[in-house]
Amino acid sequence: MSKVVKRIAVLVSGGGTNLQALIDAQRRGEIINGEIAAVIASKPGVYALERAKRAKIPGYVVARKDFPDSRAMTVALVDKLKSLDIDLVVLAGFMVILTKEMVQAYPNAILNVHPALIPSFCGEGYYGLHVHEKALEYGVKLSGATVHFVSEECDGGPIVLQKAVAVEENDTPETLQRRIMEQAEWVILPRAVSLFCQGRLKVEGRTVRILKPLNLSKECLQ
Repeated sequence: MSKVVKRIAVLVSGGGTNLQALIDAQRRGEIINGEIAAVIASKPGVYALERAKRAKIPGYVVARKDFPDSRAMTVALVDKLKSLDIDLVVLAGFMVILTKEMVQAYPNAILNVHPALIPSFCGEGYYGLHVHEKALEYGVKLSGATVHFVSEECDGGPIVLQKAVAVEENDTPETLQRRIMEQAEWVILPRAVSLFCQGRLKVEGRTVRILKPLNLSKECLQ
């Protein structure tokens, strides 16, 4: 029998703005059938751990520098997640390349948020401000954010949710980054997490179907 409440681990490497969006959504009751059970950082001392502490969420460190390579770190991270009985892994600004052992341990149970409309401006080398620099260089009128399941291909997993954001004439990478976070990332990431925890995401090849709630109560419609 499956657990009613899904245990979520949020993986972080920096300030944790997307983590905060998840914490705020949880506080508002918007993550149905799920709870943030752990925050795991790839290095000590990052501000995301302070956010977790303030929210009374257990924080842990699995530091990249403590391992000889990415595979060794990934294996240790999987062991930690399993020991915490985690159901869903959320990558929220996690700046370490994970190897196939993570996807094999959590197939279609790892969500990542990317600050562009995949398949545009994604893949190897597209992270942080680099994404927005490239979008502005190309002259796009719309950018946005994507939440997708993580596969062994970088930014190549099935898309769960996307939200477009207008590019303004005088945008810099920094202003575009901020607007995409506020208008897209902080909206669709908690929504995708809630849908997963409700069992409403069904992966069919490259397509993710969003299933209707089992009942039409106000809670399930959030």
